[in-house]
Amino acid sequence: MAAGPLGAGERLTLRVSPAVSFAPANLVVRATIQADRANRSVEVVAESNDFYRASEIELDGENAPRTNTFEFRSLPSGTYEVRVTVRGGGGQPLANVRQEVNVIEAGGAK
Repeated sequence: MAAGPLGAGERLTLRVSPAVSFAPANLVVRATIQADRANRSVEVVAESNDFYRASEIELDGENAPRTNTFEFRSLPSGTYEVRVTVRGGGGQPLANVRQEVNVIEAGGAK
């Protein structure tokens, strides 16, 4: 799945797949980031009421890869908010996006 082009004024786009899955789930998060010399890090968080997982990588400003892919493995059932934040040199947020995904218990009940 390729990320589409960023629209006018879009600094960051997010794709999480699958949007609905059975536990334990593996989520693939793709963050497409507009090239900018201010970009210093990107943080990705997957959080539900009972579970939290995060990952952060450094970015080399305008020389950083445009698309960054993160994988969260073996997530238990729950409704997750997946958030991506691009930060500048002082740690200040420059852009953020979020998407909700559902991980359903394998027996169908949650």
